Amino acid sequence: MRSKRASIPDLYQDLGTTDPRWIALLSRDKAADGDFWYSVSTTGVYCRPSCPSRLANPVNVTLHDTLETARATGFRSCRRCHPERVSLQHENAALAAKACRIIEESETSPSLEDLADAIGRSPSYFHRLFKAATGLTPKAYAAAHRARRVRQNLDDGTSVTAAIYDAGFNSSSRFYEKSTEMLGMTPTQYRRGGDKEEIRFAAGQTSLGSILVASSAKGIAAILLGDEPETLLRDLQDRFPKARLIGADRDYEALISRVVGLVENPGIGLDLPLDARGTVFQRRVWLALQNIPAGERMSYSKIAHRIGLPSATRAVAGACAANRHAVAIPCHRVVRNDGAVSGYAWGIDRKQELLDREAKRNA
Repeated sequence: MRSKRASIPDLYQDLGTTDPRWIALLSRDKAADGDFWYSVSTTGVYCRPSCPSRLANPVNVTLHDTLETARATGFRSCRRCHPERVSLQHENAALAAKACRIIEESETSPSLEDLADAIGRSPSYFHRLFKAATGLTPKAYAAAHRARRVRQNLDDGTSVTAAIYDAGFNSSSRFYEKSTEMLGMTPTQYRRGGDKEEIRFAAGQTSLGSILVASSAKGIAAILLGDEPETLLRDLQDRFPKARLIGADRDYEALISRVVGLVENPGIGLDLPLDARGTVFQRRVWLALQNIPAGERMSYSKIAHRIGLPSATRAVAGACAANRHAVAIPCHRVVRNDGAVSGYAWGIDRKQELLDREAKRNA
């Protein structure tokens, strides 16, 4: 009896278990355009991952990290997907990056209409484009940028009043309505380095080792993993050197049990507010991480493309390393372009275990 011949999609699925680029190629993922290219020896062409051409047998396909190595094959550029051209994904990312620069260089927050006009798109199209590229609306990005300017000015010793107006607020009353949300505390407390800010915390145990959860008035300020609770407490003290740390009571320990449940089953998510303090760029990266579905993995370069800064791969890795919310902001789902697991603040073994748990849950 003749054995059933494996289909081309099945062959790609098998390859995808070792290199996620094969899955991107199989699904013709437009978000992967610019991450890699591929050439086909039987047709003598090279293409971008989203090429609509018929799938080639993977034994005849070579993956290329750069356009230059694809050209070096001596094959011609595909006439269907035009891999030499800038993809729509990259074009939109460049437009979003231009809008970000306009926001950052403006004394006051520009309107949606002004931003759309500056990049030559309609307001509704620009709004969708910007959010798809950065994960934030233009208004939210402007607010995050103003918050960063306020924090930077206060860190430099600028008076609260000067910091308010330099960040583009038209009145102090509007600023104070948002100040606690922006800074996690009053402006005066922030200038003092969080002096007298109260941080509640509790430690516990998970199957991955010790865990420490800390909260400010705004939300969960840190979820730390490690081998010993004493080490995690010193880490917390280093992160909030002037805050008043308060050992949690029984009510607070009910919250830590929910976080432990997230570690044991990272696919369930955590429906609790987070106090994620960072730069505008870091917060854009962290939001992009929270949009990665459980069980999926994404490369640092793809995250950079998603936030509209395709050349910021290393900065994305730095933002992942600065994340203080283990599992809740799932930087464990970010891997290298070749799918290899690397770079996790709480240890590579824990990262691999979290990925394995999500994969089993989705199986």
